[in-house]
Amino acid sequence: MATPYVTDETGGKYIASTQRPDGTWRKQRRVKEGYVPQEEVPVYENKYVKFFKSKPELPPGLSPEATAPATPSRPEGGESGLSKTAKRNLKRKEKRRQQQEKGEAEALSRTLDKVSLGETAPLPTAPQGSLAAPAGASDQPDSAVTTEKAKKIKNLKKKLRQVEELQQRIQAGEISQPSKEQLEKLARRRALEEELEDLELGL
Repeated sequence: MATPYVTDETGGKYIASTQRPDGTWRKQRRVKEGYVPQEEVPVYENKYVKFFKSKPELPPGLSPEATAPATPSRPEGGESGLSKTAKRNLKRKEKRRQQQEKGEAEALSRTLDKVSLGETAPLPTAPQGSLAAPAGASDQPDSAVTTEKAKKIKNLKKKLRQVEELQQRIQAGEISQPSKEQLEKLARRRALEEELEDLELGL
């Protein structure tokens, strides 16, 4: 904090009187010409500190423009410098994303087919402004329902695949005594198939 100076009519400088925490006042003090208060004295830096502060970050002779393109944010593909596991995870994410996009596209094409087949009766006429708002609002829940159905279908297909694998392992003799859970899984196969058919017909 800078010291509060007061200058009088004669040109002399004073440190203004200040109040102590107990309520008493400190006297006003005269300041000689050239006096620098302790808190305003610059911190001493020896020659080594000054040298390292003034030293450039780059090696001598290297211009900053030359280093700018040498540090790209990430190489193309973003895979260099990653471990095998990280690369594998990236590939899995990419594959999952592509499958999801493909599933959404299929669901969208199915809904479009349904809509084009179901559009026989004309809608009652309404003002343009009032019709535009509900149409935009109804698109979102519809797409949410279709994605939810697509997830359920995917889940059911996975369960059916597991049941088929289990049945093949039992037939091959890999599992001689199936457990109670495995037998229950085999028994649920028909119910899973029916549920899957219902969902696919619903789309």
